[in-house]
Amino acid sequence: MILVSACLLGVDCKYSGKSNDSEAVRDYLKGKIFVPVCPEQLGGLPTPRPTCEIVGDRVINEHGEDCTMQFVKGAEEVVKIAELLNVNEALLKEGSPSCGCNRIYDGTFSGSKIAGAGLTAKMLKSRGILVMSDEEL
Repeated sequence: MILVSACLLGVDCKYSGKSNDSEAVRDYLKGKIFVPVCPEQLGGLPTPRPTCEIVGDRVINEHGEDCTMQFVKGAEEVVKIAELLNVNEALLKEGSPSCGCNRIYDGTFSGSKIAGAGLTAKMLKSRGILVMSDEEL
């Protein structure tokens, strides 16, 4: 079973209220069993919502508000789903402070990215789940 960032499947759960619909992701998933998730919504954040970035060990939105608690809760809920469904692979949205696998925004809200992973991606990896980004397909 594969866990997938819901935004990659056309679900309008991205911070902007839009999706990151990906034909490549849909093609990859053809014939496979998968479950869509949005950690940020599972953590209680609304859609749309202010953009967030990881700053040190916190997740801060563009207005300077600390959203770490919601991001941690969302990651924990995704891990629960993964464990309940015996997920062994996750396909996540690169760049996200939740789902980024290899690169995330640098915390300056300037559009620059750095090497790193989002909270959900880190938690899934720590549980031995293979995590890859939409950009790796």
